[in-house]
Amino acid sequence: PARRAPAANVGAGAPAPNRGGPGGTGAPNPFVRRDRADDPGRIGANPRSPVPSDPNEPGAAQANPAAQQRQQRQPRRPTTPPPPPPPGMRHPPPPPPQTPPQTPPPPPPQTRTPPTPDRSPIALRDVLLEKGIVLTSYTPGQHRIVCPSCGGGSTAERSLAVHIDDDGSGCQWMCHRATCEWTGGASTADVRPSFGAGPGRNVDANGERSSAVFGSGSGASVGTGMSRRAGSGAGGAPKLPAPESLERVGPGALTDNAKQWADWLISRGISLEVAERNGVAAQRVFSPAAGEHVNALVFPYTRDGELVNIKYRGSDKSFWQIKGAEKIMFGLDDIAGAREIVIVEGEMDKLALEQAGIKNVVSVPDGAPGKVRDGDLPAPEEDRKFEYLWNCRAALDPVSRIVIAVDSDGPGQALAEELARRLGKERCYRVTWPEGCKDANDVLQKEGDAAVRGSIDNAEGFPLRGLFRFSDFQDDISNYFGVSEASEMKGVSTGWRSIDGHYRPVPGELTVVTGVPNSGKSEWVDALMCNLAVQHGWTFALCSLENKVHEHARKLVEKYTGEPWFEGKYGGKKARMRPETMRAGLHWLDNQFVLIRHEDDELPSVDWIIGLARAAVMRHGIRGLLIDPYNELDHKRPQGQTETEYVSQMLTRIKRFAQHYDVHVWFVAHPRQLHNWRGEAPGLYDISGSAHFINKCDNGVVVHRNRDEKLGSLREVTIHVAKVRNKVAGAIGDPKLEYNLTNGRYEDLK
Repeated sequence: PARRAPAANVGAGAPAPNRGGPGGTGAPNPFVRRDRADDPGRIGANPRSPVPSDPNEPGAAQANPAAQQRQQRQPRRPTTPPPPPPPGMRHPPPPPPQTPPQTPPPPPPQTRTPPTPDRSPIALRDVLLEKGIVLTSYTPGQHRIVCPSCGGGSTAERSLAVHIDDDGSGCQWMCHRATCEWTGGASTADVRPSFGAGPGRNVDANGERSSAVFGSGSGASVGTGMSRRAGSGAGGAPKLPAPESLERVGPGALTDNAKQWADWLISRGISLEVAERNGVAAQRVFSPAAGEHVNALVFPYTRDGELVNIKYRGSDKSFWQIKGAEKIMFGLDDIAGAREIVIVEGEMDKLALEQAGIKNVVSVPDGAPGKVRDGDLPAPEEDRKFEYLWNCRAALDPVSRIVIAVDSDGPGQALAEELARRLGKERCYRVTWPEGCKDANDVLQKEGDAAVRGSIDNAEGFPLRGLFRFSDFQDDISNYFGVSEASEMKGVSTGWRSIDGHYRPVPGELTVVTGVPNSGKSEWVDALMCNLAVQHGWTFALCSLENKVHEHARKLVEKYTGEPWFEGKYGGKKARMRPETMRAGLHWLDNQFVLIRHEDDELPSVDWIIGLARAAVMRHGIRGLLIDPYNELDHKRPQGQTETEYVSQMLTRIKRFAQHYDVHVWFVAHPRQLHNWRGEAPGLYDISGSAHFINKCDNGVVVHRNRDEKLGSLREVTIHVAKVRNKVAGAIGDPKLEYNLTNGRYEDLK
């Protein structure tokens, strides 16, 4: 049974006892157990005026009005006078004893022991879980998720807006899809724990049982489905020490045991006022490490002023806790309602930060892991090492900024990573301690209060995948400032003077090329790649779906050697290349180009091409990728997705590949059917499919061949550079080239 704490003042003029907890004279004692059986008004309290269970007992009618009314309603049985005495008898004999009716004795009073309640406060996430609302974060503000009522429609739209109140205890939601419009609200006040309704149960504000917040089963923890450890939930309470066995550590008169630890705390830079406010005490207790009773330092773990657990520290630097007690964080009451908190690795670091003026601090109870766990996070019910985070979720969920100030050694950094993975890296910041200091208490002793506060103030956010500062790229930016004119970062020469002033390929960009059929757009891209391969040593992956392999090889070798493959009409009077020239051309071709081709009858998809191009980067070091043409690809779209949406997502994936692997991508796309076409050049907005071809590309080129002899040579080709995103690498313009029919090369106009 729990014991009552001793009175703070024994009597008038009596000195305050040194034992009885850290509260001191007249101070509230955090070690008082608030679930005492003799406390009136609480579940399981022994009534001071017990009500007899037998309504026939004296005083039962007064104690139980319902029993009194039942007695008044019962009819009285008629009484029979005793028979006259026999003759000669002076006194009548005593009446024969009447046998009372055989009624069973009343049952003994039921002394029900209430189940040990799960005292973890209810978090808003637990209330929302019943509604099917699961957020990635429960910080105050606006959140958007897929509506659990309508599923976001066929596109799984994130249509449910959830607004969490500033105090983190309530929220409202609304689905913005017109066919759903699900609205509602919830609050932690809507559900209250029912300690008498049976373990693992909840009772809402109307007295109805709810199974949402507490998991199923007698030992389930609130909302997580985590089983409570043996002895800490239904089935037994942990054996917390009696308050009078604890010797406070603080200012004033102290016991010898407390004085020993008070001197030690002072030597570590911790004042006795800070120690007393945090409930630090001393106790003679059995040490598992020493195998005997020792004088141990007591760190009380409290929640809402109630003692939940104790962590002991022996003089040999051994640590142990109350067996079966619930795992929570040290100093949990100090962060109640806080929006910015600090998490440290040990209780002494928590005291050190308070010594420096920072009180919104909690410490983990179990120290640091050896290394970061591989793979995904375990389910809450399996996350035993960090169960204290789940038990404290009601206090941690609404926090907007979490500074993780753990030790600077390897295990400490592993702890920081594990905490950030569970709490959300977007709201976590990491502290870097001064050189030569391991933790907060070390900094306090060596550098002082100001250094501790400065380290906390200068905490930097955890790296988030995909989120950077410009300083993270400082070296790249500085190198870009000092690049030479020949640097690839300014674009590489195309091999044509007239083109270089308007268009220079830059690694990591996307160029969309279009033109009417038979205008030479594929020929021009082939010629450009040959120039880049010869002049800059670039290698390429070719996904040319309209060209047969031997035809494409002929075109490329002709451009490389400058000689026709065959004799004939297109070669004019020039002799065809010799066999050794052809073999030299094929050898060069094999070194500079790789082919991406589908080996069956199915059309390739963009994702399939990008996957092979990624492999080509790793194996062959390609610098350029050609996809020619768009309309030869497999364009199976999800149901309900428009072509515009599909093209946008497709080009986004291509650009991500280009930027990540520093590869320039040329994407050839045909224009849509042009009505009443009279020979003019199409525009980028004429590309079949979507305007996103021009919106998302870095460079847009239209290749157009002259078809009117009155306007010039029929071999004259205009390269309309219609879009250039990077002004360092080019500008909009209409340079012209001349096509050499004999060898397929393009040359500057003379």
